[in-house]
Amino acid sequence: METIFATAITLFLIMDPLGNVPVFLVVLSPVKEERRRRIILRELLIALAVMLIFLLAGPSMLRAIGVSREAVAIAGGLVLMIIAIRMIFPLRGSSVMGDNDMDGEPLIVPLAVPLLAGPSLLATLMLRAGQGDLWRHTLPALLLAWAASALILLSSPFLYRVFGNRGLKAMERLMGMVLICISVQMLLNAFAHILH
Repeated sequence: METIFATAITLFLIMDPLGNVPVFLVVLSPVKEERRRRIILRELLIALAVMLIFLLAGPSMLRAIGVSREAVAIAGGLVLMIIAIRMIFPLRGSSVMGDNDMDGEPLIVPLAVPLLAGPSLLATLMLRAGQGDLWRHTLPALLLAWAASALILLSSPFLYRVFGNRGLKAMERLMGMVLICISVQMLLNAFAHILH
């Protein structure tokens, strides 16, 4: 049970729902208020579908294109580190994932992919899928992390009123520090596996 929660916390941190609250609010600002919750729920379900595809079909996809687990671990660790650094030191006038300017109602991009189901999360899921214990460990952890993220994002207007922009930015930077540690550990594990 502890490993499920540990994995769920890692996946939750990579999804970064608290850091995504302001982004979701900005992207959805042109949309009528009564439609926002439905759009958030739709994007969450699309992101979950993408995550499940990569979790269940990830190892097969890697074998088909001839990419080793170590290469995915190194790539995922580097991407995760870049995202974490941008969480701690954001570019002025830009979100973690880049420009948010969109006309009309968003669909899939940028909310579902890459904000929720980003490259580092998908790489992590493919690595976890290749380590076995998929149904009893990784899948429950993913569903737990997704449910916690969904709860936060669906209540994003309330959280924004409570914590304000500064409070959410402070939490995002704290999560960025934790993500840097996770990304370094991913790289160390990959290099240790290569050396052995």
